[in-house]
Amino acid sequence: MNKKLLPVLFLFSCALNFAQVDPKTEIGELLNSWHNAATTANFEEYFSKMSENSVFIGTDATEHWTYNEFKTFAKPYFERGKAWSFTGVSRNIFISDDHNFAWFDELLDTQMKLCRGSGVLKNEKGTWKIVHYVLSIAIPNEDVSEIVEIKKDFDNILLKKIQESKHK
Repeated sequence: MNKKLLPVLFLFSCALNFAQVDPKTEIGELLNSWHNAATTANFEEYFSKMSENSVFIGTDATEHWTYNEFKTFAKPYFERGKAWSFTGVSRNIFISDDHNFAWFDELLDTQMKLCRGSGVLKNEKGTWKIVHYVLSIAIPNEDVSEIVEIKKDFDNILLKKIQESKHK
């Protein structure tokens, strides 16, 4: 091998290693841009971060949407110029050993005050995509009894519907 070429190859190799982004940083940036796309009502950008076989689970017990169902639900919100506004307050990200999956939980400042998001991402051909996301409202433990009282009628009706549908 040409000895003059060795330093060039070494520098090129170092540059490639330096240019690689830490997967946790990449995922954090993806989640931030995903939330920002909702704030700025960028429908295409928002849904480009999600896998086409993803699921979004909202705060209401009836909110379990496939990718296409969620797009249909969300479109009117995006069309009015601002969907929702979630800002990450803290986040934990974990990566599988084979770097094909990641999972996370995040505390969010939202129009509903503090919420928790959690989800799973899949590395699809070198690009991280959200495949499962769950949003929940963070309720202080000392307020749970009051919340249970508020929602008990709704929950009882929904439970009855679910049980009846299992027996059909």
